[in-house]
Amino acid sequence: MGARQHRPRGVIGGWLAGVVALLMMVDANAWERVRDTAPERYSVVEGDTLWDIADRFLYAPWQWPELWQNNPDIDNPNLIYPGDVLTLKNCQGAPCLSLTQAQRVVKLSPKMRTVPRREAIPPIDPDIIQPFLRDHRIVSGDPSEDVLAYVVAGDQGRLISGAGDSLYAKGQVPRQGKVGIYRPADTYMAADGSPLGTELIKIGEARYLRAEGDIVQLQVLSAEQEVRNNDIVLALETPRYSDDLVPRAPLNELSGTLIGVPGGVRFVGRLQVVTIDLGTLDGVQAGHVFQIAQQGEVVSDPRSQASLMLPSEAAGTLMVFNPYDHVSYALVMKASRVLEVGDLVRTPAR
Repeated sequence: MGARQHRPRGVIGGWLAGVVALLMMVDANAWERVRDTAPERYSVVEGDTLWDIADRFLYAPWQWPELWQNNPDIDNPNLIYPGDVLTLKNCQGAPCLSLTQAQRVVKLSPKMRTVPRREAIPPIDPDIIQPFLRDHRIVSGDPSEDVLAYVVAGDQGRLISGAGDSLYAKGQVPRQGKVGIYRPADTYMAADGSPLGTELIKIGEARYLRAEGDIVQLQVLSAEQEVRNNDIVLALETPRYSDDLVPRAPLNELSGTLIGVPGGVRFVGRLQVVTIDLGTLDGVQAGHVFQIAQQGEVVSDPRSQASLMLPSEAAGTLMVFNPYDHVSYALVMKASRVLEVGDLVRTPAR
């Protein structure tokens, strides 16, 4: 970042030698995390995300909480709004951010005016995540255990149905409210062969019309794809994405595998959604960041001719946004190589 007045340099008059040495050590460690190109002042603009801003200041954006957690000006990074100004400062030898909130000027007049609600910047781009959350979910165990009904026929013998059509399902469906129509996709398995969860793709939404015995007539209210026989009817899942998640490393050393890419794509790049085999039962929370690594190549020892495996190589970064019991959905935030199913995921180095 070049020479800055707020960084302690040289002799700090009036401080005891031991305190000076301690602060210099703190500074040497903490300031190394700050980018050389980090701005001393940054004004938040529309379209920013918390990850974007963290990446402006830090080499490792998941270390963001260390800039604000001890700062009385910032209670929660989700309270950062367009127009706010962040100032990089020295707080007792360590970098920190101070927040100056944008001032809103409201002109008074004889008639009532509505002050527009300020929208806090999101942690990651909601346009990528929210459609995915709407159309994907994971259930543990056998998905049939939670099924309300399954589609047996379309109206007038149709094999497929769409929005506005009625269809028939076998089972019990609530008379009030909407239900979801889903289709099982991938079943994720652990290395020992035990099931981790089944991914369901949302096909559409429907409502109850009438029933005779266990045959229920439903009206399809919306459909992203054609509804087919044997699609399952489930209660709708409330989206689990939280606007107040903060990018941060897990507290524990965790390691797992990138086990799937929804949609069947094999190769992965930046801003694609992936599935990892770590979940809430492993201590994973929304906002946790993991490093993606690829297995090192196997080479031949030039002397002994024995096979040697080279160390794994860092290949990217992902952030969890929707954890389930045994698996989690995550967004690839950075990718220095082409990623693929089978790559390693692990707690990033601190």
